[in-house]
Amino acid sequence: MRRLTAITAALAIVLLGGCGSDDGPAAQQNAVSGIDYGSFGTTAEVDCADGRSLNVTGSNNSLTVSGRCGSVSVGGADNRITIERIDGALAVAGLNNTIVYRGGDPAISDTGPGNRISRG
Repeated sequence: MRRLTAITAALAIVLLGGCGSDDGPAAQQNAVSGIDYGSFGTTAEVDCADGRSLNVTGSNNSLTVSGRCGSVSVGGADNRITIERIDGALAVAGLNNTIVYRGGDPAISDTGPGNRISRG
């Protein structure tokens, strides 16, 4: 019984370790010039520069994305994302995300419940 409790506690620490963290943004560039942003409860600025793709995961993030994104993919829940421009596709699979893009004419795929996508 003690062993099961210790394992459960360790798993909870690992899974919840980043919740509410004030550490810097969790954006990482991948080998194909894309940006992977995964975090919980952060406010950050991300730069797509001139055509990088952006993949956002996690929950309760508030992101301001500058530059021209080649494509944007959003998973997770309750993210608020403002994007300067999307030239390719916008795919949203999470739930209750709010995405506003200012420019571009992306092909939009919204497969999650409660998402709000607008140009503004």
